[in-house]
Amino acid sequence: MDIIEHDRLLIIDFGSQVTQLIARRLREQNVYCEIHPYQNVTDDVLAQIAPKAVILSGGPDSVTREGSPRAPESLWTMGIPVLGICYGQQTMMQQLGGEVHGGKNTGGGGTAEFGRAYVTPTEDRIDLLAGWFLEKKEQVWMSHGDHVAKLAPGFEVYGTSPNAPYAITADLERNFYAVQFHPEVHHTPNGSTLYENFVRLAGFSGDWTMAGYKDDAIARIREQVGDKQVICGLSGGVDSSVTAALLHEAIGDQLTCVFVDHGLLRLDEGADVVAMFRDNMNLKVIHADEADLFLGELEGQSDPETKRKIIGKLFIDVFQKYANEIEGAEFLAQGTLYPDVIESVSFSGGPSVTIKSHHNVGGLPEKMGLKLVEPLRELFKDEVRVLGHELGLPASFIGRHPFPGPGLAIRCPGEITREKLDILREADAVYIDQIRKHGLYDEIWQAFVAILPVRTVGVMGDGRTYDFACALRAVTSVDGMTADYYPFTHEFLGETATRIINEVPGINRVTYDITSKPPGTIEWE
Repeated sequence: MDIIEHDRLLIIDFGSQVTQLIARRLREQNVYCEIHPYQNVTDDVLAQIAPKAVILSGGPDSVTREGSPRAPESLWTMGIPVLGICYGQQTMMQQLGGEVHGGKNTGGGGTAEFGRAYVTPTEDRIDLLAGWFLEKKEQVWMSHGDHVAKLAPGFEVYGTSPNAPYAITADLERNFYAVQFHPEVHHTPNGSTLYENFVRLAGFSGDWTMAGYKDDAIARIREQVGDKQVICGLSGGVDSSVTAALLHEAIGDQLTCVFVDHGLLRLDEGADVVAMFRDNMNLKVIHADEADLFLGELEGQSDPETKRKIIGKLFIDVFQKYANEIEGAEFLAQGTLYPDVIESVSFSGGPSVTIKSHHNVGGLPEKMGLKLVEPLRELFKDEVRVLGHELGLPASFIGRHPFPGPGLAIRCPGEITREKLDILREADAVYIDQIRKHGLYDEIWQAFVAILPVRTVGVMGDGRTYDFACALRAVTSVDGMTADYYPFTHEFLGETATRIINEVPGINRVTYDITSKPPGTIEWE
């Protein structure tokens, strides 16, 4: 089976927090793209990548500052289409002979612009804007302090806003395009059309599909692994499940999955995961039932970071113990995704402000002398779900809400006890059942119950109760970086609270968490 080489679109990242959204918009057009931090893209690297087109992202810096980021000079003579966005537009103008002035936030007293704005067209129309300006103006999202004050030679203006006279510019002869706004964000409703037009004029065929990726990934796995044994940490989440299914299709019995059951799973989850992969898909699965070990070490611990560290260390120890029993293992498979890769690059020197550092089983491959197999490292979460469908995984597994590695430990603030975990499992099962019965599961990014470290007085029948309170949590999100609470009806919340109190001994009060992220987090700990 031959490995497919796709046309590449390169995104040079100048540090915008929404650069990943550019890649998502392009992948939606079935275009293969890669994000690389600007300082990694030298002239030699650019020649090696040999992209069919380039997009320059936004960023927090000012091109008026000495030493600020720039695109490689060879980009301008490669003869390929280039699209500059916000900071990308500004560095394009600065490098090609135009001028950029500092705005209000950079001491220049100019035309800073943040938030919703409206762009109107000039008389001339270009292919980049096909499907735009069907009305007299287009809503866009601006976020800039500096502004272009003079166009580079060869550029013309094709759209303006009240504070951005060069909101859309282009040099049609060289196929250079630049916009001051962010077409990748939700608040530019027609932004996807602009990206669709750009990849069309750049000549992309739209050959990036998950059906094709599956065949390509299988060929790559076989080439990398050969006849050696592979271990895969299986959690039952979508990433590890798709990784396991893909590896099984590629190398069959050379794969052994280790499912570490730390006693912090949801109701019947351990049995469901093992049945799915061992009984239905005929994978080799080691069910490491280590609940007593984990819960014993967690006894008396209430600090959330301490709990996480205990669970992380024990997981590595347990995984290594069982992995050592697999003779001839040379590879460790992980469900690393492309956002993890991007965050890791930024953390080690990329220009964006780091949100988190990424690690799956940090240090474990080196400690065990194993090489990594990461077949999903080019994919976003939504692409992983589509790949799961291509591999025949049931929708009930592919569409599952995210579940954290520490499990119910971080949905049980304060000290963890077996009693509280049992109550939490039952309450969570009722809540998810309610969401499914009302047809809401796929509308929600993540939903769960947290049991609170407080008992409250209640009345049931003619008797007094003194039981736990719980909080329901449900959020909508695109990628988990920001989130808002799901707007359940009062009827749904009342019905759910009644069911939990009636069906789950130990809970006599139900609340609903309406905190967004930020300022809160999705999980309680």
